[in-house]
Amino acid sequence: MSELETGQTAPQFTLPRDGGGILTLSDFGGKPVVLYFYPKDDTSGCTAQAIDFTQLKPQFEKAGAVVIGVSPDSAKKHDKFKAKHQIGIDLVADEERKALEAYGVWTEKSMYGRKYMGVERSTFLIGADGKIARIWRKVKVPGHAAEVLEAVKAL
Repeated sequence: MSELETGQTAPQFTLPRDGGGILTLSDFGGKPVVLYFYPKDDTSGCTAQAIDFTQLKPQFEKAGAVVIGVSPDSAKKHDKFKAKHQIGIDLVADEERKALEAYGVWTEKSMYGRKYMGVERSTFLIGADGKIARIWRKVKVPGHAAEVLEAVKAL
């Protein structure tokens, strides 16, 4: 599959969410969506990122946007992660990696010379029209949520 680019329609998905139930991307039609993909609940970088987005949630809401985190962890694991760290944003479980693959973030990674498949930390800003407005790949966590918020405000 070719890599997604700005201007393309964001791939749709319906996935299990934290707290039970399901979350469907199309439910947010008409408002901007910050869709961020992260490797694993309760790791240092992923925890810092979720906390950063949670702290800025009121500003994202004021700008009319919703923030959704996606990882291959289970919804049950998301519930524990949210409770432990007071995470206030929606988290969805993509255990079958359908959205991860559709967005091109399930990639080959390498650590200490060992190659493996995993999630490339990435964020997609989807405009109210359902098209991808901005893409951040290989995200570094410090300052990222604030940068995304500025992009939302600029829409």
